[in-house]
Amino acid sequence: MNSNSISEQKRAYSLDALRGFAVLTMVLSGTISYRILPAWMYHAQEPPPTHTYNPNLSGLTWVDLVFPLFLFAMGASIPLALSRRIKSGIANKFKLILYILKRGFFLGAFAIFLEHFRPTKIADNSVPNKWLIALIGFVILFFMFVRLPSNWRRIPQPATTIGAWILAVIVISGINYTNGTGFSLARSDIILIVLTNTAVFGSIIWLFTRFNLKLRSGILGLLFALRLSSTVAKSWTAALWSFSPAPWIFKFHYLSYLFIVIPGTIAGDLILDWLEKPKLDNDWNRKSNYKLVAIIFLLLTNILVLLIGLQARWVWQTTLVSAVICCLTGFLFIKPKNETEILIQKLYYWGVYWLVLGLLFEPYQGGIKKDSATYSYFFLTTGIAFFTLIIFTILIDVFQLQKPLHLLIDNGQNPMIGYVGFANLVWPVFIALGIEKFVTANVQTPLHGFLKGVFYTLTVGYIVCLFTRFKLFWRT
Repeated sequence: MNSNSISEQKRAYSLDALRGFAVLTMVLSGTISYRILPAWMYHAQEPPPTHTYNPNLSGLTWVDLVFPLFLFAMGASIPLALSRRIKSGIANKFKLILYILKRGFFLGAFAIFLEHFRPTKIADNSVPNKWLIALIGFVILFFMFVRLPSNWRRIPQPATTIGAWILAVIVISGINYTNGTGFSLARSDIILIVLTNTAVFGSIIWLFTRFNLKLRSGILGLLFALRLSSTVAKSWTAALWSFSPAPWIFKFHYLSYLFIVIPGTIAGDLILDWLEKPKLDNDWNRKSNYKLVAIIFLLLTNILVLLIGLQARWVWQTTLVSAVICCLTGFLFIKPKNETEILIQKLYYWGVYWLVLGLLFEPYQGGIKKDSATYSYFFLTTGIAFFTLIIFTILIDVFQLQKPLHLLIDNGQNPMIGYVGFANLVWPVFIALGIEKFVTANVQTPLHGFLKGVFYTLTVGYIVCLFTRFKLFWRT
């Protein structure tokens, strides 16, 4: 195995671990027992016991971090994925844009088809076999988006894929949904639709600014100005912000999440530059290891301080403590000794920048909120994403903990299956076997509710690991 392939694996491991962590925590947040857990186990604006959405509530919980972490990981993957295509000989920008649009089309289609196969969207009374339909939907989606390994080539990939798409249309056309209608382009998974928009625009922005970070940052400034001025009633910017030629797939406000994706591309550029440099990182010693362990400890402490303090609304106190921790951590990055230390130093400085920006914006817009997302939410979660990436980089690329973290890595390499896995595979099977009824009947305490979520999440996670080990990847 050559050094380049080793580097690519290391890069993939750290980013995949971050993405896998986001996917599995997303599953956990959706499977923990409803109503009985503490408020910090849910979205800050949907507190127990009623979980009624309250747009006036400010705060930040770990559940609110899940989506930004995934967006950031996607942004960081953009330079790596497109650079590989450029190096393979596809340097024509027009062809690359067509490739980006094609991936966007399939991701958007995935968002629509998946929502039509969700068991919670199928009408209970008119479709008694909705759990079976959900399971069939998983099989159909599998053949729609799977990339078969080379030793499976006896199965005709194009014919199988086209047949699955046709079957999906036939099955969906015969289903009645909870609102009494049939197929609708407007019925889609909002998370995947946001991913579609930010993936397409983030990729195109990176393509035209990959050698010009100032221009990329300037585009963020333009987006900031447009979003800010769109709040002025009857202004042309408000009209532009609310305009959409196809509301079912594109809305301007989806592009607000580029505030997370574009910084992610900066992290991706740093990793790409690190990969292209010769590695002389064999001089790690016990002192270096102690320093790196201290960095991990301080980064985790800072994240916990932010989550606890902002959720409790101790804003100035949290800002002060976080600033002290950032300064202490910064001392550990003085005089980096090798390329990996330089990488994590740069990631850290960028993380601190976005974190400070988020804390400065915290009092604005009534405090940090996920919905409607505030500037503080975008910038602060971006800073936390940088910190989390540093932690995985140290654990995987320095301490070589690939095997202990294989669950995260395997799920990060196959995020689409992880995203679909519970509602369309594990849940229907557990319903059919009576496991869901048994588990639900025995969940009486907050601890039981949490353990239920962990059990379901690990079930999904190890199923995805199985798909990954057999090299059955879902791709758009």
